[in-house]
Amino acid sequence: MSARRAAPRCWPAGLLFCAANVLAGTVNVEVRDAVGAAVGDAVVVLDPAERAPAGARESIQIDQVNQQFVPRVTVIRAGTATAFPNSDRVRHQVYSFSPANTFALKLYAGSPKTLVPFDKPGIVTMGCNIHDSMVAFVLVVDTPYFGKSNSAGSVVLKVPGGRYRLRVWHEHAAKAYVTEAVTIGADAQSLPVSLTVDPDSAVAPAWPE
Repeated sequence: MSARRAAPRCWPAGLLFCAANVLAGTVNVEVRDAVGAAVGDAVVVLDPAERAPAGARESIQIDQVNQQFVPRVTVIRAGTATAFPNSDRVRHQVYSFSPANTFALKLYAGSPKTLVPFDKPGIVTMGCNIHDSMVAFVLVVDTPYFGKSNSAGSVVLKVPGGRYRLRVWHEHAAKAYVTEAVTIGADAQSLPVSLTVDPDSAVAPAWPE
C-alpha cells in the first residue's frame, strides 16, 4: 500500500498564500537622500498584490513630552486605537482636521481614558490647540508589512513571497516614493530608495493612495 501524500499546509484564514508554494522573504529597505545620506524616520510600507491578512485590533500610545509628540511620526495598521497620555506639567488639547481621522480631545492633563480609533487608511496630521509648535503624523495603512527607518536609514521587513507595491514617506520629502513592481522571494534582498529631502520644508508630502 502506497503512503498517502500529506496535504500542503496553508497560512491562516485571510492570507491568500499557501506555504507549499510561498516562502517568507527578508527585505532590507535602505532610504537615502539625493547625496546618499541616511534618512531616518521614513515610513516604509509593502502592500501585497493579493489581499492582506486580517489584522487584530491593537492599541498604542503617543505621548506628549516637553511640549512635543513622542513619537513625532507613527505608522499603524487600520483598526488600531491610540491613547494620548500627557506627561507634561501643562495641559494639552490634541486634535486633527485630517479627512482620514477628524477628532478633538478636550483640554487635559494626565492620561485620558478615551482611546482614539484610527480605522481609515491615510495620513493624519495632529496638533495641539494650545501649543502651535506641536505637530505629529500618523500614517494609517491596510497591511501588516510596515516599519520606520532607523538612524542608518534602514528598515527590515519579513514578508511572504509574492508581488508588492512599495511606498516610502518622509515628512520633509519633496514627494513620497511609490513603485508598483516589487517581487519578494525566499532570499534576503535589499531595496534602495532615494528621496529628495529638504529639512526646512514646512509642508509634508501627500500619502500615496
